[in-house]
Amino acid sequence: MDEERRITLRLPADLHEWLTAQARSARRSLNSEIVHRLEAGLGNASADDQSP
Repeated sequence: MDEERRITLRLPADLHEWLTAQARSARRSLNSEIVHRLEAGLGNASADDQSP
């Protein structure tokens, strides 16, 4: 990932609170936590792409 893009993201308050707690627990920023979880989900996406 050489390029970064800035986006505006709306989250339900309870999801935001949960992600913030997870980020704090992992000693990451909220942004880093979201990126980490999205990248971790990419492995699952390739399997989903192959299903009919």
